[in-house]
Amino acid sequence: MAEKAPSLWEFGGIGPIRLGKRVWKEMDADDVYGKAAELSYYFLLALFPALLFLVSLMGMAAEPGTELRASLFQALASILPQGSSELVTKTVSEVTQNADGGKLTFGLVTALWAASGGLVALINTLNVAYDVTERRSWWKKRVVALALTLWLSFLIIMSLALVLFGERLAGMAAERMGLGEVGEYALLAVRWVLVLGAMFTAFASVYYYAPNLKRPEWYWISPGAVVGVALWLAVSFAFRLYLQFFNNYSATYGSLGAVIVLMLWFYLTGLAVLAGGEVNAEIGHVVEEGKAREPKLRAA
Repeated sequence: MAEKAPSLWEFGGIGPIRLGKRVWKEMDADDVYGKAAELSYYFLLALFPALLFLVSLMGMAAEPGTELRASLFQALASILPQGSSELVTKTVSEVTQNADGGKLTFGLVTALWAASGGLVALINTLNVAYDVTERRSWWKKRVVALALTLWLSFLIIMSLALVLFGERLAGMAAERMGLGEVGEYALLAVRWVLVLGAMFTAFASVYYYAPNLKRPEWYWISPGAVVGVALWLAVSFAFRLYLQFFNNYSATYGSLGAVIVLMLWFYLTGLAVLAGGEVNAEIGHVVEEGKAREPKLRAA
């Protein structure tokens, strides 16, 4: 009978403080900060084609002035840093004045290629974090990256749909089921639980499929995913707060300020994802080190 692998939540038996110190050291050794900058480039490269595809896909329903289009940009404004959302809204509005099949195809292909390039960079970085050699062929790795891109895109679109239409759907469902105002608030809470669940699913998918592990284990909620989601939420909130009170990027860089802010936010996003991967990888290293010491302890 195969021995059951220890849970990641045991932290390899060294405790969260020692684990944190090891992760901090490994992040520097694995050049996580440089890799996060690389990811931010791919994120930016994929953003506008992805939005072009999304708005084109909406077609006539998302024409300028429609409620759906306004809701989409309002949702983006609640996620993106201040100033960057205005840049994104303006750019997408200019490009999608006449949404057609050509733009839809171009947006889809470009977004998939750019985003999958980012996933390839993420795969390479997580391989370094886990100390594993990439043995998949070039095309297999690209297929994994494309599959992850499509899956993550689905989760993002689903989350956006919940944010955009969740309140309306909750009201309709509560009215139809006779739940009243309390029931409607409960359904609204469920909406955010589902969005959070989609985030954890996205992190779990990346940490399971991206690195070239021999026997990966699926965790819906792993320590790395918790760290990644918490870091992303924290840095996004702190960054928005900073820009609200100390927004001097536009004064310093002019019209480039919004682009720089967007790139910086993408950098922090990539850093959060990679930091979570480093946490899971380091727990695995601690477990392997413990297994390597067992024969010596028995011999002693």
